[in-house]
Amino acid sequence: MSEVVYEETATMIAAGELQSFVPFGREHCRNHPNAFNLQLRELQPASELWASDGAAGLVGSLQEVSLQEREREFWQLRKGCKGVKEEDMEFEEELYAAGNVVVWSQGSRAQASSVYKAFTVDSPVQQALWCNFAAPHKKNDEEEVELTVCIVQSSCVNVHTMTGKDFISPLPFQVSHVWATKFGLLMERKNTANDAQFSPPGEPLPTVFSMLHPLDEIAPVVCKPAGLFEGSRVQYVSDSAMKIVFTCCQPSIVVSYDTVQGIHSVWTLRKVTHDERSTVLRCPAEPVGTPLGLMASGFLTSHLRNVSRLDSPGGTGPSGHSLGTGTSAVGSSSPLHYSALHSHQSRIVTSSPGIHSRVHSPSISNMAALSRAHSPGMAAPSFSGVARFNTSLHSPSPRGHHGLLASPNSTINETVLVPEMEPIIPDLCMEQLWSEAVTAGSNREMSSQASKVFLTSDLCENHYLCFLVESHQQLRCVKFIESNDTSQLIFPSVTTISAKDAEPLQSIDAMLVLEACGSLVLYTGITRVSKVFVPGLLSPSFSLTNHLPHRSTPVETVSTPSNAGSRHLQRLDEDAMPSPVTGLKGPNIKHHDASFLEDYTFQPATPYINALRDPVCNRVTLELSIGTMLRISIPEIATSDLVRKCLEAIRFILPKEAAMKVLVKWYNIYNAPGGPSAHTEWSLFVTCFMTLMGYNTERLTWTRNLHFEMPLSPVIAAKKARPSDGGSDEDWDYLMGSHYHRQMNFLPVATSLDASDGNSTLTSETEGLCTASSPPSPSLKLDSSAPLFPHIPALFYVLHLLYQELQLDELQRARASSLVCLLQQLARDLQLEEYVDLYWRDYPSIISGFTESCLIDQALIGQMQRPSFMRPEPPCVFSWLSSCLRGEESPPFPYLPGICQRTRLLVVSYALYVIGDENATSTDVSKYLAKLSAGQKSSATEPQIRRQSSVKAMSSSENLAEQLVVWLTSQGFTLKDLESVPFGVALPIREAIYRCREQPCSDWSEEVCLLIGRQDLTKQAHKMTLAKSKASVSSGLSLEPPATTEPDEEEDGMSDIVQEVTGLIWSQDLRIQEVRRLLQSSRPVRVSVVQLPEVSDHEYIEEKENKLLQLCQRTMALPVGRGLFTLFSYHPVPTEPLPVPKLNLTGRALPRNTVVDLNSGNIDVPPNMTSWPSFHNGVAAGLKIAPASQVDSAWIAYNKPKSPELANEYAGFLMALGLNGHLTKLATLNIHDYLTKGHEMTSIGLLLGVSSAKLGTMDMSITRLLGIHIPALLPPTSTELDVPHNVQVAAVIGIGLVYQGTGHRHNAEVLLSEIGRPPGPEMEYCTDRESYSLAAGLALGMVCLGHGSNLIGMTDLNVPEQLYQYMVGGHRRAQAGANRERHKSPSYQIKEGDTINVDVTCPGATLALAMIYLKTNNRSIADWLKPPDTLFLLDFIKPEFLLLRTLARCIIMWDEILPNTIWVKSNIPQIMRGTFDPSEDINMETMAQAQDYITAGACLALGLRFAGSANSDAFDCLYSLARTHMTIMSFAGTAAVGAHTFYNLQTCLSMILLAMSMVMSGTGNLKVLQLCRFFHKRTGGEMNYGFHMAHHMALGLLFLGGGRYTLSTSNSAIAALLCALYPHFPAHSTDNRYHLQALRHLAVLAAEPRLLVPVDVDSLKPCYALLEVTYKETKWYDETTVELMAPTLLPELQLLKRVKVKGPRYWELSVDLSKETQHLKSILSRDGVLYVKLRAGQLPYKDDPQGWKSLLATTVNHRNSGVKAFKPEAISTFTSEPALVSFAELFCKTSEGMKHREDTLVLFSAMLYECVTQECPEMLPTYIAIEQAVSALRRGDLLQTFPLWQLRLVVELWDSRMQRGPANRRDTLLTSEFLPVMKNAVDATLDSWLKENSSVLGTYMKGEALSKDTQSIMLACFLVYRSIPYLKNAHTQLEGCSSLGDLLLRSSQLGIPLRDLLRLVPVFLGSASGQHTLLGFPLQAF
Repeated sequence: MSEVVYEETATMIAAGELQSFVPFGREHCRNHPNAFNLQLRELQPASELWASDGAAGLVGSLQEVSLQEREREFWQLRKGCKGVKEEDMEFEEELYAAGNVVVWSQGSRAQASSVYKAFTVDSPVQQALWCNFAAPHKKNDEEEVELTVCIVQSSCVNVHTMTGKDFISPLPFQVSHVWATKFGLLMERKNTANDAQFSPPGEPLPTVFSMLHPLDEIAPVVCKPAGLFEGSRVQYVSDSAMKIVFTCCQPSIVVSYDTVQGIHSVWTLRKVTHDERSTVLRCPAEPVGTPLGLMASGFLTSHLRNVSRLDSPGGTGPSGHSLGTGTSAVGSSSPLHYSALHSHQSRIVTSSPGIHSRVHSPSISNMAALSRAHSPGMAAPSFSGVARFNTSLHSPSPRGHHGLLASPNSTINETVLVPEMEPIIPDLCMEQLWSEAVTAGSNREMSSQASKVFLTSDLCENHYLCFLVESHQQLRCVKFIESNDTSQLIFPSVTTISAKDAEPLQSIDAMLVLEACGSLVLYTGITRVSKVFVPGLLSPSFSLTNHLPHRSTPVETVSTPSNAGSRHLQRLDEDAMPSPVTGLKGPNIKHHDASFLEDYTFQPATPYINALRDPVCNRVTLELSIGTMLRISIPEIATSDLVRKCLEAIRFILPKEAAMKVLVKWYNIYNAPGGPSAHTEWSLFVTCFMTLMGYNTERLTWTRNLHFEMPLSPVIAAKKARPSDGGSDEDWDYLMGSHYHRQMNFLPVATSLDASDGNSTLTSETEGLCTASSPPSPSLKLDSSAPLFPHIPALFYVLHLLYQELQLDELQRARASSLVCLLQQLARDLQLEEYVDLYWRDYPSIISGFTESCLIDQALIGQMQRPSFMRPEPPCVFSWLSSCLRGEESPPFPYLPGICQRTRLLVVSYALYVIGDENATSTDVSKYLAKLSAGQKSSATEPQIRRQSSVKAMSSSENLAEQLVVWLTSQGFTLKDLESVPFGVALPIREAIYRCREQPCSDWSEEVCLLIGRQDLTKQAHKMTLAKSKASVSSGLSLEPPATTEPDEEEDGMSDIVQEVTGLIWSQDLRIQEVRRLLQSSRPVRVSVVQLPEVSDHEYIEEKENKLLQLCQRTMALPVGRGLFTLFSYHPVPTEPLPVPKLNLTGRALPRNTVVDLNSGNIDVPPNMTSWPSFHNGVAAGLKIAPASQVDSAWIAYNKPKSPELANEYAGFLMALGLNGHLTKLATLNIHDYLTKGHEMTSIGLLLGVSSAKLGTMDMSITRLLGIHIPALLPPTSTELDVPHNVQVAAVIGIGLVYQGTGHRHNAEVLLSEIGRPPGPEMEYCTDRESYSLAAGLALGMVCLGHGSNLIGMTDLNVPEQLYQYMVGGHRRAQAGANRERHKSPSYQIKEGDTINVDVTCPGATLALAMIYLKTNNRSIADWLKPPDTLFLLDFIKPEFLLLRTLARCIIMWDEILPNTIWVKSNIPQIMRGTFDPSEDINMETMAQAQDYITAGACLALGLRFAGSANSDAFDCLYSLARTHMTIMSFAGTAAVGAHTFYNLQTCLSMILLAMSMVMSGTGNLKVLQLCRFFHKRTGGEMNYGFHMAHHMALGLLFLGGGRYTLSTSNSAIAALLCALYPHFPAHSTDNRYHLQALRHLAVLAAEPRLLVPVDVDSLKPCYALLEVTYKETKWYDETTVELMAPTLLPELQLLKRVKVKGPRYWELSVDLSKETQHLKSILSRDGVLYVKLRAGQLPYKDDPQGWKSLLATTVNHRNSGVKAFKPEAISTFTSEPALVSFAELFCKTSEGMKHREDTLVLFSAMLYECVTQECPEMLPTYIAIEQAVSALRRGDLLQTFPLWQLRLVVELWDSRMQRGPANRRDTLLTSEFLPVMKNAVDATLDSWLKENSSVLGTYMKGEALSKDTQSIMLACFLVYRSIPYLKNAHTQLEGCSSLGDLLLRSSQLGIPLRDLLRLVPVFLGSASGQHTLLGFPLQAF
């Protein structure tokens, strides 16, 4: 390279990584199928192709030509962001748009670009951009951010989100530009030409609109301009002169440009406040000053609302006038045909659609007219649109159709009738922050719109907003400061840099500026750094000057808009200008003539740079004059961490200007062309830094020897003399800047001018660097004029603190040794001997070699600014921590905020945990940390605070450990960080973690659990946060049911039960398979009838079919049980319909396997026999769907079957969806649709489903829905609706469910009267009256559930008395209220008279009483329900009612139910129990019947009371009763009793069986299962449909939800169970007379998940774990603790105090339920997955049930034999941690090379054993580190004392724990004998050394120089380990001691610990006698 070029590169840096750049999208589009559509392009006029946001449209042939040549393309790049934390994921994303295609690609330097997504749209893309929308979250207030790509077309915006949603938002107007902001999109409405020409006094339309979400409305933006004269009113942004030129998300600002005034303004963008919204929307009183004039409202809204194509490209030519092309606005594509004619008289045109489709008129402009209509007549309340798309503005004028034009003076009111509309509410507000100052007298034309705006920041963290005004070739940089209130920015100053183009480089805090002469310059903020040299591009000043004529006049360029696409054209005439001198105030000469273009030479010698674009991080694209593009990267300020940290510290402490100089200087040196490689970076930094401080680095031996790969870069090298004519001011400026100029101003003049001295100016000083031969001068003096000279002490101190910080990080410690060289030099020269001593102690081997020091004149020391925070005693973080452990006081430790984070973290941790100060993290930080701030230059600000010794009483260490762990997590400290903390320092933190690991809180966050190493809890906490995500099952667990083995087996609907869990619960047998076999209804049944010889074939077939009919009674009853068994076990796939198993009613006859069918016509089959069973089948299928599944309205409708015979099944499916809560998602429209079909079953299922889903919500819309179906709720005069009876029953129950527990008065009143509803005339209400009355009773009970006597506002209804009357009979009361009319005429069918028909009303009334007084223990009500106590009365009551009364009485007296037979018998009245006198005429049968029914009622109550509790007493009691009944029944079978006796017994048995299965619900108890199976087999004629239903329901409850669910005993659950288990079961499958069959499924509402499944967090498999469950005390029992083996069903949570996972196998984990049950509830509701973690050395219960194989089992008998017995090979059986297994493999086995180190192997094995048994595998590295340190010390090959510091901290921690007494031993991590052994080894080594070398210690204490040998290293080790302070002058104090006492007295002031002092005694008391006496001391004393 020639000399000349060197001239230029004097301060030049090289750009790296040149590569030619072609947007990837362009390549991709070539191959894209939808390549550019040529026809489309030709049709479009030029002005449309260019989105022109400049003032003038682009005209001229030049552009036209280039249009044909280039497609219109544009692209933008940004830094890619992946969710990954690692920094290496950095890549660039490109969004490229051309024609109709948008390509989004990603690529990085390491990886080729690839298409991420490509979009093709219908019309040409006007703009494509990335935008983040904030979608508000339903559940909580926080917003979810949706990342999207928005593609703007002429009529709509397509929004595609990253998650795959697509939206299309129509645009109601033509958009000129769209901007992405923090809140969403901002759109600028395109102004047509006329708009700008006329500005009549009326208010224009808004021009800026916002869209906060693709689904939201487009709303106008309001603005709040600053300014006194306007009173800063809030108004719509309607100024058409205002153009947005830039938006930014962080901070949220908008930069706009006013084309009229020519100034830029900055606005902050925020959400609108409530007041501003109301101000804008209020309809103003005076017309003219309105924020948004009058007429705008109607016109605008209707316009906005409407996706009109008014200004569609076809319709308007370039000028914006209608060309009459036939596609003009009127009558074209919109529902709103209007156009506005706008001439100077402001007439308004309206056209009715029929008149004409074209309007010829000189100046139609579509939107313009609207915005200018200033006739005051039309006042309508601002914007909006109820009538969204059909508001036509041409309702004819009052005068009829006279013509097209209304008269010129008519007001708009007469012509256009504007409908009232609701306003569009604005969402965003722009508040003005700053505007450019308009310089007085300057021409308007001087200013023009900024073509580029960006934010940048400099190296000292100042922020600038820069905008490039191209026409002036100026870059204006506005500094801004974020004020405390973040929404406000303060703009203090503006700086102008002359530039042709500029781009920010975010990652290196710099910007690249293209100067007018074509050279690239790097700036940081507004400070010029250097030129940038791009290889292959010469500076334009050489290549172009020769060819171009020099023009003296300044050249202004044609002001063209600055679109990315148009850049190529518009720059042609400015690029080659040599140096436009800007800022001349003269008239601007604009060259538009062709002759000017001819002057250009279009083929210059070398390409030069036209423009810059697409900055990402530190890379930027250069556009070259030859049309190609280059991508370059600008180097970083430093690559090595150490240099970067030092620079940070320097920047922190220096004043900003000084810091900036240093950083810029360093940047230039480091990045000079052909700069240094990374490992010389530090050497370069030291040289540069010391030079800046005034050192002559060449004269210091050590800095001279810092070797460089190459001669130093030309920056430091002396400048060669240059020819005088080539100089420039620039260089002089640089020279002026290179000396810290401000400092120079007040230095003595002599020094600054006297250059002969050899070290006054940088240039001459650094000459020495090149000539290595120059002899070192004897006196090394510092150059006091160097820029950093005055700051040396401050810089030294911050670097010292940085050094302390590096010591605390194992990964950075190696760098500390490089830093120490620099520090010791500075310390020597500042004569800080204690610092030098500290460095020597840390690195004895390094520091001993340095002896040189430089002199600093005493006179000059005065110039140095000694910071107030600098202390003579050096801050050493290790000694600070060690004094903490010893309990001594020490001053606060200084730290640099933001740089010394590790120091801060550890100091505060020690203060909190070791000192025990709870406020250390909050209020008392200042006691422990002294924060340095750059301003402390003056005298000492505050007196030194000694820490108060009055630390609060030690709070319990457990509590401190928890606080520490939580605090560390909040600071972002992780296990990875802990590994890099030196082992001694980390020990207390590890100890705290170890303590917390034992007893963690159940409510800690995920990060805390990670830190303490409890992955089980982390996983649990993680689940908590992901509750949104679909079925938690799938996310971490393989709890998916296995694929069925035989693919051909019929789907029986039960394959989704999770085998893994059920296999653990019932591991010994196959009961689940058995239940599946009993409940399957999809395979044909076996019909085995033996053909007797006398039976004919035909009769035999009939016999077989009759037998099948009996079997079918059972098959049809199965689905009810199956629904309960498979409850919530399946997550449907949204793309597949729900599989519903068939209900198979065929049979197979045995010998030949022939099919037996009921439809053969041989026997009579009841009609509609299967309709209810298939309904139940549908419910069973639907109940499989888990509540957590993703189900939506479409999927529900998608399941609708095609064939009508499946309608009943679908009806059941709908009811099931209601029961699991999904029916709320069904759209109202669909619900209406289903109900209007009039299908009875569908209505029943839907009504019950919807009301179950809305349980207890009093939802109004559902109430209306139900009310239509209940005549009693309709007004008396309403039309009689023909509602089927069963639907009425369902609706009544629905009211009960929706109003459950609300005590709603009106509904209660209606339901009360409905219980006794009389039969109406005709056939109304005559059939099945019982079920309606019962339903009304149940519903009334639910509405007033558990309210008892305090029914608010219902006393006048006398509810209990009325119910009592219904129950026992009596005179009917007059019907009250609205329904009197209904019941005037009596029924023609049934004669009831005026007494109450008790047979109808009793069951409902009884259960209503029971539910109203549920659990109230109200004895007076209960006594009403007592069974009759005389035989006479007994004859008057149905035995069934006895059952109900007993049940009702028992559940009212809830607390008296006891789980034993005595209590059951106590319900039977005395008269039935006594011995009977045979003479009396007693019907024994009646007696027996009454007894049976009362027993059954009591059993049912017992079942409800202990539902889901698995109470063994209750079970035994019920089981014995069942056995008794079975025996009686077997007798009954033999005796010739009537069928009814059998029926009664069977009813009682069924009730007892149901009660039993309620108690044992979910447990799958074997005895109950056997009973159920026994009844399953009985299919004789007497076993009807109802009994089968009861037995299989019992089976379903027993295995509820596959064992995952059980029953609750809450009021709501009891109510549901009463509805479901009503003790009168249907006689056959169509029987709904007494009770609606559908209600049987309500049992689901009583189910709750209470199965806790422990899952091993490592293998993610369910496993066994021991739980300890503690019950709260109640009046029946004290607080009790039981042990359960999980997986198990927990008792009801409100009975529990806490649940705990017990050791020894798993880590303990306790959930305290007295605090809150929510945590456990959420665990249970998500499949009950409780993550547990095996302890090390343990095996799961499955592999080792007795616990004999565990590692600890071997050590029980002898404490130590464990180590001997421990075989490292066996470790894999005890722990799954891979690290431990490999350690055992590699370090604990004898191999060839390790034979001689047998002891080491044993030691390693012992360590491993200890770690495994102590449960702290993470301590293994610490053990090894301690062992390594000790052995190194013994061998004497330590080079630094760092390991001894760590050992000392370990020992001190151990001591402090031991002082608290042996009780604390269990807390400490190092419990074994290991530490004492190691400690003694160190002591022995150091003592023996001291014995031989006491003289060395003496020499040191006298302060004499030490020889560089191993002695000095050992001495340093000794001093560190023995914590002996710096003793330069201490020797004199201690020398003359005669006795030990004297010595102790004197040393007490030095603070040497006594234990360590004793080691020194021999040295001090030197006499022989002393030695002998002292050696008697136990030196090994602790």
